[in-house]
Amino acid sequence: MRSRYTAYVVGDLTHLVRSWHPRTRPDDLDLDSDTVWEGLSIDEADERDDTAVVVFHAAWRRGVERQVMSERSRFVRRGGRWVYVDGDVE
Repeated sequence: MRSRYTAYVVGDLTHLVRSWHPRTRPDDLDLDSDTVWEGLSIDEADERDDTAVVVFHAAWRRGVERQVMSERSRFVRRGGRWVYVDGDVE
C-alpha cells in the first residue's frame, strides 16, 4: 500500500500498473498532475494467506480544495508480490 501511495505522489505509472491486478486494472490510467498527495495513514492491515485488506486515509489537495480519501483496499499475492485488486471508497 505504501509503495502504491508513493507511486501516486511521484507519478510513477509503471509501478501502479505493475502493482495492480491485471483482471481489475483499467486499460487507461491517467494521473491528475494538479493533485498533491499530502499524507497517508494506514488504520488497519489484515493479511491471511495470499489475501490482504488495508484500510487507509490519504490526504490530498488540488489548488485550495483539500480532501481525505478513505478506502478499504483488497490485495492478493500473485507471483510472490502483492497486487491491488479493488477497493471500497468510504
